[in-house]
Amino acid sequence: MFKRDWDRRTCAKRGHITYAPTEAELAARLHAATALGDAWRCLRCGDFALGAPHGSGPAQDAPLVPRGKALRDLFILRFLAIERVLRGLLIIIVAWAVWKFSNSQDAVHRVFDENLSVFRPVTDHFHWDLEHSPIVDTIRKTFDYKKSTLLIVAGALLAYALIEIVEAVGLWIGKRWAEYLTVVATAAFLPLEGYELSHHVSAVKIGTLVLNIAAVLWIMLSKRLFGLRGGVVAFEAERHSASLLEVEEAAGAVPHAARGAHARA
Repeated sequence: MFKRDWDRRTCAKRGHITYAPTEAELAARLHAATALGDAWRCLRCGDFALGAPHGSGPAQDAPLVPRGKALRDLFILRFLAIERVLRGLLIIIVAWAVWKFSNSQDAVHRVFDENLSVFRPVTDHFHWDLEHSPIVDTIRKTFDYKKSTLLIVAGALLAYALIEIVEAVGLWIGKRWAEYLTVVATAAFLPLEGYELSHHVSAVKIGTLVLNIAAVLWIMLSKRLFGLRGGVVAFEAERHSASLLEVEEAAGAVPHAARGAHARA
C-alpha cells in the first residue's frame, strides 16, 4: 500500500535543512565529501544535500525540525488553522452586517415589506401563507430588537471572530497554547451546536459538529493536552526522539557502550 513520505515531500517543496554540529564524531556521521563538494544530511528527510550547512554549533542548539509523525500532525493543524481563519473572516462579515443593520433598521424594514408583496402572487398560487411563515416571522422579529442589543451581538461576533483568527495563527506556527485555546473554545460551543442541530438538521451543521468533535479529541490525544498520555513531558520526549540529531547521537553512543562492556569483560 502506498505510504506518503511527508519528510521528502516537504523537502521537495521547501528545500532541505542542514546543520553542522561542533561535536566531531556526530559531524562525521552527518557529513560526506563528494566529487561535487561537501554534502550534509537534511535534518528533516535524512538525505544528503550538497552545499554548506544552513547552520552550525553545538548539537543541543540545532533547530528541532518536525519530521515523520510530527510533520504530519503539523499539516493537520494547518488545515484546521485555514478552517478557523475562513470561519473568522465569515463571522467578521456577519458582525459588520449586524452593525450596519443596527444603523438602518427602519429603512431595511420598509424595503422588506415593500418587496415582500412581490412574492405574494406566487405563494398564493401554491397556497402558502407567506405572512406567517417561520422565515418571515424570524426576520420581522429582528426588526424589533433594540439598537443596543444589535451592537452587543455585533461586538460578541467580532470577539468570537478574533478568537478564531488567533487560534488559526497559533495553530499554523505550531504553538502549544493555541492547541489548548482551540480545544477549550471549540468544546465550549459544542453544546450550542448540538442545540441548534436539535431544532434544525442540515448536512452543514452535522458536518461542522462532527469536524469540531473530531478536532477536539484528536488535538487532546495526539498533543497529550491536560496531562493525557503522559502530558507535556511525554510530548516533548516524543518530539526529541524523532529528531535526526538525537537519533544519530544515540546510534553513535551504542558502539562506545558496546566497546566498554567488551573491555570490562
